Amino acid sequence: MTNIEIGLWSFPALLLLIFLRVPIGLAMFLAGFVGLGIINDGWHIALARLKTETYTTFSSYSLSIVPMFLLMGHFATLGGMSQSLFKAAESWLGHRRGGVAMAAIGACAGFGAICGSSLATAATMGRVALPELRRYGYSGGFSTATLAAGGTLGILIPPSVVLVIYAILAEQNIAKLFAAAIVPGILAAIGYIIVISIYVRLFPKSAGTRPPVPMAERFRAVFNVWPVLLVFGLVVGGIYGGLFTPTEGAAVGALGTGIIALFNGGLTWKSLLGSFTATARSTAMIFFIVLGAAFYNGFLAVSQVPQTAASWVAEQSYSPYTVLLIILVFYLLLGCLMDSLSMILLTIPIFYPIISVLDFGMVDFVSMQHDMIRDAIASGAAQGVAQDVMDQINALMAAGQEVPRQLSGELGVRLTEMRANALGMEYTAIWFGILVLIVVETGLITPPVGMILFIINAMDKQTPIVETYKAVMFFITSDLIRVALLVAFPAITLFLIT
Repeated sequence: MTNIEIGLWSFPALLLLIFLRVPIGLAMFLAGFVGLGIINDGWHIALARLKTETYTTFSSYSLSIVPMFLLMGHFATLGGMSQSLFKAAESWLGHRRGGVAMAAIGACAGFGAICGSSLATAATMGRVALPELRRYGYSGGFSTATLAAGGTLGILIPPSVVLVIYAILAEQNIAKLFAAAIVPGILAAIGYIIVISIYVRLFPKSAGTRPPVPMAERFRAVFNVWPVLLVFGLVVGGIYGGLFTPTEGAAVGALGTGIIALFNGGLTWKSLLGSFTATARSTAMIFFIVLGAAFYNGFLAVSQVPQTAASWVAEQSYSPYTVLLIILVFYLLLGCLMDSLSMILLTIPIFYPIISVLDFGMVDFVSMQHDMIRDAIASGAAQGVAQDVMDQINALMAAGQEVPRQLSGELGVRLTEMRANALGMEYTAIWFGILVLIVVETGLITPPVGMILFIINAMDKQTPIVETYKAVMFFITSDLIRVALLVAFPAITLFLIT
């Protein structure tokens, strides 16, 4: 049996372990460890790799972001930020048809901006919003489906733990990924609100009404959410503005939410210890999955499966968008079986090499060169340049042709094909990461095994899971439409970083 065949056989073996309810981190570790032993006809290399892989994985400075963002989410809950967000959104939207459900989506989006975990967002907002939804006559299936869909905003709106892991795996800039996720996250919230508006008109009995809130109380409720805006602006704005690194931003966010929770009376010695303990447990779980994935992906690299798959796809006549569609559908199906972090860790080392060899036309060298020349001329770089040189440059640009390097260099523009290709690969990686994140989260609310569906449904035992399944299909449709838009128009994702 060849190394590639051994690598391919590891996939059904891994799925079998998962179906036998072996923890995903342990399953990946065992598949990688045993695979290395078989390939190398012994266990010496596998045991040696156990030492080196553990060190190289956890010596990554970027991984320290994970516990900081998790701790920030715990402090935000203790500080009452989830309740403040929901009350503010409810005061402005609650009296409208479906308004309380819309308020729940808005609160999920706001809490996701300071949490970074979809499961934590769904669980926290479920405790806050579900009683209010039932109080005003919202049907059980519609309520649970709304909160499940809102929970997916937790890792899409930055900061996001899963985006950090993707950035490490794909070797991309964390700040740029955060910036690229902002607009898709806003579109997700708007899409869910539109779905609610349509749903309550198709099924009028699914939602009740509540009396309007006085204007003074509305503004008071908005004022109460200033801590959320402060933390989000400080963390994301600081990271994107270059004031501090993503790791430093995570620490600043955790400190900020902790101070707010302290002043709001939610942070005591007991709750502080509980937050540290819960963060440690969640971090340990995530890091064990990361270690298992690193070991398994190291085995796959030795077996040459990712490299062979990438070469095979490149040799075929498939359209890049056909390959992308197949991968996204695979993620949608896989989302019914495992959590988002496990999917990212398991699949990105396989799929990313395939995507990186495909040309999605993200960067056109001539257009980029012409744009840079126009910017240089507008900034005054043309002063002192000979008129005949400028005439040649303008003539070439008017004809849509590449300007030779010696001419563009007169204006200080030194763009090369290699640089343009590097930018194209970076844009593709960021765009692909956002698409994967959306589809993975959609899988978590896809019947019959969507993980977030079960978390929310467990909070409302009176509602049959089938009713949640029926209502959540409307939100899944919104997700699929959004994915189609982002695939068709990558600029929606990339315009904040280009």
